[in-house]
Amino acid sequence: MNIQKPLLPKNLLCFSHLRWDFVFQRPQHLMSRFAKEMNVYVMEEPIFDGQESSYLAIDKREEQLTIIVPHITPGLDHEQENLLMKKLLTDFIGDSSLADWIFWYYTPMALQFSDHHAAALTVFDCMDELSAFDFAPKELVLLEKKLLKTADVVFTGGHSLHEAKKEQHNNIHVYPSSIDKKHFSKARTIEIEPEDQAAITGIKLGFIGVIDERFDVALIREIAEKRPEWQILLLGPVVKVSMDSLPKGPNLHYLGQKNYQELPSYLSGWNVALIPFAINNSTRFISPTKTPEYLAAGLRVVSTPIRDVVKPYGIEKLVSIGSNADEFIEAIEQIIASKDEKSWKNNVDDFLADKSWENTYEEMKKKMLWTLFETDKLLAS
Repeated sequence: MNIQKPLLPKNLLCFSHLRWDFVFQRPQHLMSRFAKEMNVYVMEEPIFDGQESSYLAIDKREEQLTIIVPHITPGLDHEQENLLMKKLLTDFIGDSSLADWIFWYYTPMALQFSDHHAAALTVFDCMDELSAFDFAPKELVLLEKKLLKTADVVFTGGHSLHEAKKEQHNNIHVYPSSIDKKHFSKARTIEIEPEDQAAITGIKLGFIGVIDERFDVALIREIAEKRPEWQILLLGPVVKVSMDSLPKGPNLHYLGQKNYQELPSYLSGWNVALIPFAINNSTRFISPTKTPEYLAAGLRVVSTPIRDVVKPYGIEKLVSIGSNADEFIEAIEQIIASKDEKSWKNNVDDFLADKSWENTYEEMKKKMLWTLFETDKLLAS
């Protein structure tokens, strides 16, 4: 019997633990690309806002990209909340055939209200080891095991995650964080910094990202104290930690969260980019998106020994690795004194040549089509 090559379903429903407007990262890069070929709906986690009745807020951002936010009446117990979410999801899908849907999971928690539907294709894009994060729900580990059993294809956001999960699924593939090279390479030619950063003078060391339990507070405090002439710029939201717990000083500047489009202009004024993550359970499997973004911007980088930064970036001598403040300071001083920028940038550009979100998207799509094709063959046999 001839099996016709399958096409991807026309609708994709993404269950995300991250707000679309929070930080522009992996989900936004991928879903924006899928939305050029199909209808994409991103369902965020519920908001409990005191409304008398529960509903889905529908926010159409582009022709084929829609953000869905469940608004849930507060005061429900866990079981009532899941029953209500099941009803909202079923009402949203309506009469459309599940053969027309891809379910794409960033959070296994969504299984609690979606596992009664069987989409044509179920994808688990395992971006982080969420169970290792502070305040992770106790059900998360069991739900992830269930999702790894039911997903048709699994993607991981880094090599360390792939090593940890590869024995749990027979169709699992690693796709590390990638880059929008065209966007971040603008930093190499921009000459005017944003006003809030331009007012800061001297050697500028910068970090862009969420400041949370992964951030090495002690490391940044010690660098700031030992090199008071260096200016440390920290861009991003502060989440799950108190501002009072973060180091303060005349050379420490918290500039807040910035729009994705603004980032190259901030990067353009830095001397060195930092990846100051603590080495703990929450960082054991991370593959920081900022690593290739900093490099595409033409910035030298110093990072703590995060496994997915050490390999490949540290091994390839594209990023300097420091385990403590003194090693960071030594690496930064070497970078500032370096005269071999052209050779280093050529090596960076060669390494990044085949790495882009566009390539990642296309490769993921091939794996999804292959999975559908193999499923069709199995059903026809």
